[in-house]
Amino acid sequence: MKINHILDKIDENQLFVPAFQREYVWKRKDVKNLISSLIKDYPTGTMLTWETNNPPELKGPHKYDSAQGSVKLILDGQQRITTLYMLMTGEIPKYYNKEEIIENVMSLYVNVETLDLEYYKKTIMEKDPLWVHITDIFQGKVRYRDVVERLEKMNDGERISRERENKIDDNFRSIEKIKDRDFQEQVIPVKANIKEAIDIFYIVNASGVNLTDAELALAQISGYWPEARKLFKEKLKELEENGFVFRLDFLIYVLLGVIHGMGSRMEKLHTIDNLEPLKEAWDRLSNDTLDYVFNIMKSQAYIDHTKEINSVYALIPIIVYAFHKGKERMTQEEIKKAVKWFYYSQIRQRYISTLQQKLDKDLGIITKEENPFDKLLRIIEMERPLKISKDEFIGVGIQHPLWGLMNWYFKSRNAVCLSTGVNIRKNMGKKYDLEWDHIFPYSVLRDNGYNMNNRMKYAFAQEITNRAILTQVANRSKSAKNADGYLAEVKEKFPNSLKLQCIPEDEELWKLENFELFLGKRRQILADELNDFLDRITTTEDEEVDVDIQDMILSGESHHVEFKTTMRYDMKENRVNKMLEEVILKTIAAFSNGQGGTLILGVTDDMEVVGLENDYNTLKEGNKDSFELHLRNLVNKAYGVEFASQNLHISFPVIDEVEICMVEIKPGNKPLFTTMSNKYGIKSEKFYLRSGNSSPELPVREVARYIRSRFNNVFE
Repeated sequence: MKINHILDKIDENQLFVPAFQREYVWKRKDVKNLISSLIKDYPTGTMLTWETNNPPELKGPHKYDSAQGSVKLILDGQQRITTLYMLMTGEIPKYYNKEEIIENVMSLYVNVETLDLEYYKKTIMEKDPLWVHITDIFQGKVRYRDVVERLEKMNDGERISRERENKIDDNFRSIEKIKDRDFQEQVIPVKANIKEAIDIFYIVNASGVNLTDAELALAQISGYWPEARKLFKEKLKELEENGFVFRLDFLIYVLLGVIHGMGSRMEKLHTIDNLEPLKEAWDRLSNDTLDYVFNIMKSQAYIDHTKEINSVYALIPIIVYAFHKGKERMTQEEIKKAVKWFYYSQIRQRYISTLQQKLDKDLGIITKEENPFDKLLRIIEMERPLKISKDEFIGVGIQHPLWGLMNWYFKSRNAVCLSTGVNIRKNMGKKYDLEWDHIFPYSVLRDNGYNMNNRMKYAFAQEITNRAILTQVANRSKSAKNADGYLAEVKEKFPNSLKLQCIPEDEELWKLENFELFLGKRRQILADELNDFLDRITTTEDEEVDVDIQDMILSGESHHVEFKTTMRYDMKENRVNKMLEEVILKTIAAFSNGQGGTLILGVTDDMEVVGLENDYNTLKEGNKDSFELHLRNLVNKAYGVEFASQNLHISFPVIDEVEICMVEIKPGNKPLFTTMSNKYGIKSEKFYLRSGNSSPELPVREVARYIRSRFNNVFE
């Protein structure tokens, strides 16, 4: 079907979008890619429609009348079709309203000489006739001769070359003929029922990456419960007005959790036998449980907005627990345990990966155990130490979950804005929204070497220990004063405000030359006070939990976990490769120089468990004992016997009858340098540090500074 015919059918109420379809979610880059492909005459996908005389609820104001006979519904391709409708007509199609267009994509301009596509930028486009609003081209409001005449007028009437004029003309034609492009159409026949149509919709989308499992489940739910999407969106809007902002898929995870007690297998919600349980569960959730839980989070956990939360999915176990408690409600002690677990789930990033598998495990405990949050906390502790180290603050910015915890702790102490004295709990008026500001102004630090030319120094300047929480009105009026002058004024106006935000009160530390000493002191204060804050929430039982190495592997590589297929056997060259042993040592050193971590040998980067057989075959005894002995000898030689005996724990878990090696590395007390060979065999010492899921070398100019900060001036 030609594109212009598709748009006509939408206007003529012959082509619709079913209510179970999601909103318009394309971003500007998606739109640019589509238009660029159409201009170049590249393939742009197909359109799946369903012809039916018994349609489900439709998006938009139109109500189906059986007198219409059969109508067509767009099941796949509606994001592309909506994009083209908006760009070609300058209007939103009648099946959407403004609120359902997540991002405004209609201000797209094209350079009619180069065919570059950009969104409107006044400074670039206002006085350049070559930049034309693409909608004006589609509607014939601007033609190629208009552009040519404006160019000639700018050049004092001088004619542009015929070659250039032809190029502009050709480009106009390339854009205009998009209307006549065909979208290959696949049609589900009239005889299909709603369930069959949605099953096909699911199959088509499941093979791509456009829809999440939760979005596909929502489409199925909307097929047998047409009001569902509308009800869910109404509740989301209500929650957003109170600071809790979620997407629709969050609610699908909640429903799956309360009905089926799991976080995966969304297909369990696909069938109509869920209708009554869903309606009953939603009635309780929307009218009671969700409000109850979010009031707990506001009043007991000091959370005023979801932007303070690292992963909102940690709310799901608490919601499921409260749902099953029903009218009995949670006791104060249960609330404290839930809040404590929630805090640790954030700072230890419980749901940063493999969300569904972890929700399966955690919701299973929630629905079966007497003290679920004790056990859930123990699971986190087995993956990472609960105690916060001062070193965890080094170089981390406001995206780190420790920043959220700092916010909640400061609010629990009734901390105030440093400039206005207003309490930093949620305040009235947008100008009193909370923001984060540099204590030592970045402009001053930048001019003194703390800039992007030095990665470590730049990270110090942006570190959360150089941040204070201010209201928006204070932040806008605060000038780039040196820290000593600014903090002295704050201390005079609001004497207790610095202490409430854990800011050192030693005035010597406020001087620019002592910036890094200030950071070191505040790191220690924050670590001590945050640990005390978490400890004092409540006491939890030390529940026994089996170590689940498979969970750790399924979570993938991270800041604290690294996989290596082998210790010394080169799988590509089928031989022993000593340089692989150096890589193992490098990883151990990177973890030791940072916050510690776990190295798992016998697992590929793709999380496939392959075991240690290849390494075993290279050793004399050919078993785990000789493997461990060889590994310890490598570490002894590189870093000393004391480090190998005190800082490493080596074990050999078995998964599906395959033996792997797990090396747990504690944070070291001394910096470790690793001797590495280049491709010519020349050796040199390097300093490695864990960063994300890799272990890069720290540039030489940054090593001494990091060591002074991390190891308490060990060289002095």
